[in-house]
Parts: sequence; structure tokens; C-alpha cells
Amino acid sequence: MFDACMKKLPLIAILRGITPDEIVPVGKALYEAGFRLIEVPLNSPDPLESIRLLSAELGADCLIGAGTVLTERQVADVAFAGGKLVVSPNANLAVIRATKAAGLISAPGVATPSEGFAALEAGADSLKLFPAEQLGPAVVKAWRAVFPKETALLPVGGITPDNMDVYIKAGANGFGLGSALYTPGMSVKDVSRNAQSFANNWKWLANQ
Repeated sequence: MFDACMKKLPLIAILRGITPDEIVPVGKALYEAGFRLIEVPLNSPDPLESIRLLSAELGADCLIGAGTVLTERQVADVAFAGGKLVVSPNANLAVIRATKAAGLISAPGVATPSEGFAALEAGADSLKLFPAEQLGPAVVKAWRAVFPKETALLPVGGITPDNMDVYIKAGANGFGLGSALYTPGMSVKDVSRNAQSFANNWKWLANQ
């Protein structure tokens, strides 16, 4: 399912700070814009309830899961809530292995090639290049030359519709999108507009 979602639109919506009351309408707006990968960071209000609600609503066609997953126990909590995607800011090999043992998709954060290769060996399905502002397109280009071509490299941190192109040209396979897509309290209309802008830019740039 991960490959199908990536093929549809390889953009992960990061909904940090979202509440259970907001999650379904925001999730539907993202879905209508083409998003099929949605994470609720675990430092959001009642994140497991948000994951449960959105998984029940869109889980048949989307990968819904958690971000900022730091422990094996949190992996189990995400799985119990119906989440299928586990995203971390770091490359904790125990978390990656627990994620795969639970049958979930693993997208750990990495900042060096050593972390990246170790994460892949532990079973990671993609690599979250974090923070993208610090690493930059030059690092993506260098990594693309040494990592297996099937490895999805997903820069996260400071990505906007206007700077996606330099990362794509460097070899990025997709992105994780945070505050430029959603911030707490943002209206569904604004989320929808931001989501459509990202989706349109990706489709245009990917076909250049």
C-alpha cells in the first residue's frame, strides 16, 4: 500500500497540533487534494484518538499514522489505534524493527549516510531526511548517488511549494510537509488551498 500511496502523491501531510475535532474534515480536504499519506505527531492533543478517527474514515485508501514516534511502546499504541505509518525524527533501530514486526510502514529520520544505511538494514521503508534546511539539496544529490535507486528519500523541514524544485532535481522522491501545509487552528479551506498548491506543484515538477 505504501508504494501505491507514494505513486498517487508522494507527500506526507504532517498535522502537528491537530485535535480529534479537526482531524476528519482536515483529512478529507487532504484526500480530495490527492494526499494518501497523513501523520499525526504524537505531541499533538490526543493523537491516538485522531489516528483512530481518521483511520476509520480514510484507512482503506490511505496510510494514516503517527509522527514523532520515539519508543517501541508508542509503535504498539499507534498500531492499536489503527495507524499503519510510523514516522520518527531519528533513526532508532529498535523502533524501526518494532514497526516492521507490527506490520507497519517505517519512515525514520536520518541525517547521515551511516544512519540511512543502518535504518534500511533494520527494515525502513523510506528515509526521512531531517532537517532538510540543514542538509539541503546538495546532500540529497550526494545520497542519491550511493543509496539504492529504489530507496525513497523524503526531505522534511522547511519545505514549501516554492523550494520543492531544487530538491526534486537533486533526487528527492517526495516530501514531508509541516507548517507550510497545516498549523493548529487553520481553517479547512486554508488547508485545502495549501494542499492543492503542493499537489499541483509536485505534479508539474515531477513531469518536467
